[in-house]
Amino acid sequence: MSRTIITRRHLLQGTAGLTLAVSSLALAPSALAETTLERAKAQGFIRIGFANEAPFGFATPDGKLTGEAPEVAKAVLAKMGIAQVDGVLTEFGSLIPGLKAGRFDIIAAGMFINPKRCNEIAFSEPSYGIGQAMLVRKGNPKAIKDYSTFKDNSALKLAVMAGAVEVGYAKDAGVAQDQLVILPDQSSLVAAVQSDRADGAALTALSIADMAKKGEGVESTTPFGEVAGKSVKGHGGFGFRKEDTDLYEAFNKELKAFLGTPEHLALVTPLGFGKDYLPNKTMEQLCKGE
Repeated sequence: MSRTIITRRHLLQGTAGLTLAVSSLALAPSALAETTLERAKAQGFIRIGFANEAPFGFATPDGKLTGEAPEVAKAVLAKMGIAQVDGVLTEFGSLIPGLKAGRFDIIAAGMFINPKRCNEIAFSEPSYGIGQAMLVRKGNPKAIKDYSTFKDNSALKLAVMAGAVEVGYAKDAGVAQDQLVILPDQSSLVAAVQSDRADGAALTALSIADMAKKGEGVESTTPFGEVAGKSVKGHGGFGFRKEDTDLYEAFNKELKAFLGTPEHLALVTPLGFGKDYLPNKTMEQLCKGE
């Protein structure tokens, strides 16, 4: 069954006889413009963008949308009176452009909050905080520890995901650009390590643990929290268009009340998150780069 999305731009057409009506409507813009939140409540569903990165947001083989971000989003949206969530699979590097272009209304992909991204979109308070790890061949034959291993050995190749923070971490650590193998998604990172196209792959510790669990012939390094002397404990949140203020404020209010409750922890603990992964920074701090 197809669904028609009502846009927030309306074209007024008519003759000069409609001038008075148009002028009156211009004085009451709320009569013309339906906000994203109003539309979602009226239709009973909203679209969220995800990047198929377990355990943050992914689709199961039978097509179920799950992961920390989608599950938290579904719980929060239900409290807001929006019962259904439709997932839109998107490459990670295209999530922000896709949100701004209206392909979906919320990014629910565990996206790290940082100043650059905050300039483009509005973020909720973070829903988790987590460090980094490397995916390597079983037995770790190259003795890879963290980004510094690649900096110290220019012959090694590091796989990273396009648009993800690991690209910047590698640069900060002094890893040369020609050492990077930039790939579109999580499964590509696993394949690169398995085929020796890359000696290691960098992602958040939870993602690497999940990849190691599911991938043949690979394992995770010990997680780490610093790169080049700086903390790389990332905090992920939900992304919104800056003009969608009512949706953002309503979601953020419910999210803050939900985080850390028994209901929240019971929901995310089976996905690898729990009380040890609760955030310890605010969105404001993260947007300032603190």
